[in-house]
Amino acid sequence: MTVYDLQYVMNESGQPTSVIVPLKLWKEISTERETAYLLKSKKMRTRLLEAISRDDGIPLKDVRDELGI
Repeated sequence: MTVYDLQYVMNESGQPTSVIVPLKLWKEISTERETAYLLKSKKMRTRLLEAISRDDGIPLKDVRDELGI
């Protein structure tokens, strides 16, 4: 488990009104929200689960070599 250093923004009364989140954590949260949204659809859930279990494909190195990157 990663511990993140959050920064809280307070108003004049000292009440927290906002939080500054490290970019890495924000990306994790965004990814989880997107996945949760996609899983709401039965069709997308099936597609995602099929994609996860798929073991055929092209290795990244081969793709990079083919594209010259």
